[in-house]
Amino acid sequence: MTTTLDSLPAQSPARTEEQARVFDLKLDDVRTLNQAIHEASDGESFAVEHPGGKHSLAVGINAAIDVEINGHAGYYSAGMNQGGRVTIVGNAGVGVAENMMSGTVHVTGDASQSAGATAHGGLLVIDGNAAARCGISMKGVDIVVGGSIGHMSAFMAQAGRLVVCGDAGDALGDSIYEARIYVKGKVASLGADCIAKEMRPEHLVELGELLRAAGRDDDPADFTRYGSARTLYNFHVDNSSAY
Repeated sequence: MTTTLDSLPAQSPARTEEQARVFDLKLDDVRTLNQAIHEASDGESFAVEHPGGKHSLAVGINAAIDVEINGHAGYYSAGMNQGGRVTIVGNAGVGVAENMMSGTVHVTGDASQSAGATAHGGLLVIDGNAAARCGISMKGVDIVVGGSIGHMSAFMAQAGRLVVCGDAGDALGDSIYEARIYVKGKVASLGADCIAKEMRPEHLVELGELLRAAGRDDDPADFTRYGSARTLYNFHVDNSSAY
């Protein structure tokens, strides 16, 4: 089921150093950071300094907390997020926000492969570019990419919305189900069963809301919508009597 913007947690006020609990990963280890995050209550804030590209930062959040990672993050950062707001002030490695359920994850730089993979809900914002397989098997997440995305993005995407303000690589939306894709720039090629679709008024409204939620002012009318031609489905209504 596609996540609506109204279902996302309200953003908390900007944190200050006095309010946040600070972890310096030159001194603290990732296990200690994640344990503290898992034990946190709604409204708490955390600052992560000198992340140094370490993997699995801020995974498994299960409360309405704020986490700011000041530097580059490694693989699977902010994975399995449920209700938190995570900001990565830098680039993110493979699988950022993988299997996210709700909340927001904001990457101010670029993201590597498989950003938002299998994510069920929430909002993932990537200000820069995302590499291959962005949104692979997405199941309800909303993803807004300020730059371009790599090949095989939205492969087997089941639900949710992927917004690309730059270009898209080869095989976009291959074997897509009911997810919606909006691309402002050029698409190198479409994958199996993915086609361009009419941009109706409700899609312009939907896209405008997503862009605003990501802090962008792009014109929704500049985008093209892509989705499933539904020719790969096993079930077809014309054959219902045969089942």
